[in-house]
Amino acid sequence: MALGKREESQQQEFWMPLQNLSKGPGHVFYDKLNQVLAKAGVDKVLEELCSPFYASTGRTSIPPGVYFRMLLVGYFEGIDSQRGIAWRCEDSLSLRRFLGISLGKETPDHSSLTRIRDRLPLEIHEQVFVQVLSIIDEHGLLKLKSTGVDSTLLEANAAMKTIVRKDSGEDWKDYLNRLMQEEGLIEEGETPSDDDLRKFDKTRARQGKKKVSNTDWESPSDPDCRIVKMKDGRTHLGYKAEHVIDLDNEVILSATVCHGTDSDASTLIESVVNAQRNVILAGSSEEIEEVAADKGYHKNETITQATQLGLRTYIPEPNSPYDRKWIDKPEDVQQAVFNNRCRMNRAKGKDLQRQRSEKVERSFAHICETGGARRTWLRGLEKINKRYLIVAAARNLGLLMLKAFGIGKPRHLQGGIRGLLALWGTCLLLWIALRSMLHSLTAKKTLQARLQHPNWKSSPHQTFTPRQLKITPTSTGC
Repeated sequence: MALGKREESQQQEFWMPLQNLSKGPGHVFYDKLNQVLAKAGVDKVLEELCSPFYASTGRTSIPPGVYFRMLLVGYFEGIDSQRGIAWRCEDSLSLRRFLGISLGKETPDHSSLTRIRDRLPLEIHEQVFVQVLSIIDEHGLLKLKSTGVDSTLLEANAAMKTIVRKDSGEDWKDYLNRLMQEEGLIEEGETPSDDDLRKFDKTRARQGKKKVSNTDWESPSDPDCRIVKMKDGRTHLGYKAEHVIDLDNEVILSATVCHGTDSDASTLIESVVNAQRNVILAGSSEEIEEVAADKGYHKNETITQATQLGLRTYIPEPNSPYDRKWIDKPEDVQQAVFNNRCRMNRAKGKDLQRQRSEKVERSFAHICETGGARRTWLRGLEKINKRYLIVAAARNLGLLMLKAFGIGKPRHLQGGIRGLLALWGTCLLLWIALRSMLHSLTAKKTLQARLQHPNWKSSPHQTFTPRQLKITPTSTGC
């Protein structure tokens, strides 16, 4: 066979039959997911939901099924930006097959995704999330007796150095300049250098005067974000995402994004009610009976409202050196708090807390860490909720695929190959160790048989070296 050489410049054919175009082998995960969506008739449902927001005449738009599938790809591939999603779909033949776009057509650009997101309201994205819940309910994965609630912080698409004061509109540099003038460090009209401003700012930080409050400062590019302290200790502009999880099958029943400064206790009831509404709209008859949360959700009014709604709460009380004194509280509030305390002292309460800390945190790991939703590249609560809802729906679809086919993400196949190789290597090591052990036992039995032979006699004058006796000398040589 002769050696083929790569041509530097190639002349493309003017006409090419469609059957000659490369289609690629496809991907098992995406092919199975398309089968699940096609069986549920998702594309027709999406077209009916989105038709009121499009004109009846004109050029045809990108199908809603393609738009929502591209957002699903962002979660399954771990891509956080729309530009990355658009590039990945354009580059992959298997994703083209998943989207239903042939090689003769271009995949949607990132700007097209932005236009479609702005066109479709938040209610449409909520209905898509409910549609995924209905698919999961058809497979019998909704139990809903016990639920877990928790929240995490998301980084906003805004920087702390761009914040301005609400009263005067000053940025941080002008604000420091004014403070230096008030303290008499510089004259009015004098402009200090950046180095002087930096030193003055560090001095205020050491004195404890450097404080930034949400009541005085805001971001001009994203007014909905808030100044929050992240998990790693950094002060950043961010949001709060809250999940309501079915503790039996780990299905996300509700995923909402709110202001980063909203307390956990103030959003618990709203999130649980929203989760129950999603379940009802999905066509399920299950009802939420128990709610488990951490001690940040403990509040008298919250527990009382949950009791009035028929919910049993499992919320531990915050540590306090003082005993609680009930003076000006109604009797029903006191009784609700005492009942919650008794439930937490039981074995079931501790078991629900363990499940909550494991399963709810796992959903955050899937969505925020490996799903690419920790950093929000959008601005505004409505836009962020649109994207986050579809990511949560993608996580539910991945859970359904894991239960039905054993694969929760397309990259799990790569992990499966590594697992088989590791298992093969472990079996090989075990076989080598077993063979060496059998060899040593055989040698020992042979030596014993020789020593017990009747014609063998030991000589009293025979001497042995330490090496023959296998005596290991000490470090001193003795």
